[in-house]
Amino acid sequence: MEHTLKVAIAQITPVLLNKLETLKKVEQSIIDAAHVGSELIVFGEALVPGYPFWVALTGGAEWDTKVNKELHATYVKNSIQIEAGELDRICDLAKTNKIAVYLGIMERAKNRGGHSIYASLVYIDAAGVIKSVHRKLQPTYDERLTWAPGDGNGLQVHPLKQFTVGGLNCWENWMPLPRTALYGLGENLHIAVWPGSDHNTKDITRFIARESRSYVISASSLMTKKDFPESTPHLDTILTNAPEVLANGGSCIAGPDGEWIIEPVLHKEGLITATLDFNRVLEERQNFDVVGHYSRPDVTKLTVNRQRQSTVEFND
Repeated sequence: MEHTLKVAIAQITPVLLNKLETLKKVEQSIIDAAHVGSELIVFGEALVPGYPFWVALTGGAEWDTKVNKELHATYVKNSIQIEAGELDRICDLAKTNKIAVYLGIMERAKNRGGHSIYASLVYIDAAGVIKSVHRKLQPTYDERLTWAPGDGNGLQVHPLKQFTVGGLNCWENWMPLPRTALYGLGENLHIAVWPGSDHNTKDITRFIARESRSYVISASSLMTKKDFPESTPHLDTILTNAPEVLANGGSCIAGPDGEWIIEPVLHKEGLITATLDFNRVLEERQNFDVVGHYSRPDVTKLTVNRQRQSTVEFND
């Protein structure tokens, strides 16, 4: 059944600012998804070690404050350094269970000095190999106070049975040109990852599906006021200003005709699964193919720089 693919969304709550405990939840979700026959599992944006909800709750734009500095330092220390092997266990589970993984992490990038962090979307294939790490091109609004902007290196797609899968982080999905870059690479299963909430997913999931005539999986996380660990720095300040629900989920799947396969799922932790049929992609491309027969590359064309950016180059 090369034309079908069973997929799973892990809509879970991170153990905020604790990468080791959050990774345990990721590992268990992979095992559970494989147990029900899933061939791909997707997690939300910045899941490990969580989204920086506190920035908007603690005067994040105030200059040179102890609160902001201590929270940021904790965040960086709990972000993932791939080069140090911190995703090796996830890779081993992918290989053992023959399941591909899209995982949203905060990446503490060694090749950018190791002190700045990037919202990265990591693709691990079913052989347990990290095939791409996409650093979010443009952090959104208050995210810019704690995340660094990425580059085009991770604008990649990957074969998965008859599908071609690619992905973007959160509001990158609203950027027409990164979407077009993935379409041009043959993407027909688009992964959109979010920190949570259906206000993000309810419109654009179906829009991208209809624009691209592809399947679209939107994966979100959950977060409520009671989910903040007691060890969170400046917890009292955060909770004083926090709403009861910070992320309500909203994970969903749309088909190549733009209609729902799974409508946004709210306030529910666990796996969301579906089986996708590749033939539906070909059916919907008959009347519209945004980079194929319904395009004019002689008139409009996109240029993409996929070089991994670095401040320093060494010639040894």
